[in-house]
Amino acid sequence: MAAKRAINYLTNKEMRDYLTSTHFWGPVANWGIPIAAIADSGKDVSMISGKMTLALTLYSMIFMRFAWKVQPRNLLLFACHFTNSGAQMFQGYRFLNHYYGKKKEEPSP
Repeated sequence: MAAKRAINYLTNKEMRDYLTSTHFWGPVANWGIPIAAIADSGKDVSMISGKMTLALTLYSMIFMRFAWKVQPRNLLLFACHFTNSGAQMFQGYRFLNHYYGKKKEEPSP
């Protein structure tokens, strides 16, 4: 019964129109950015570009607002940019901590 209801929902005209729109495929394609940032979170900090991290953070914050304000609201795009903002801020923290954080004292000979 539930499977039949799910199939009916996925095959109705409104859902087909949504699944074939840029309102769906734009955010799906955009998920590559936060996925890459999350995958890079375990890599060497020296590879992080501070300027690009800042740019991607600001970009996602701006488009998070856009996704919320556009009608109809694009929650898939909002979720993508919310995730990317968090991932980029984490990368930014790693960058700042690595280059500007408190340096460890070298032991005296």
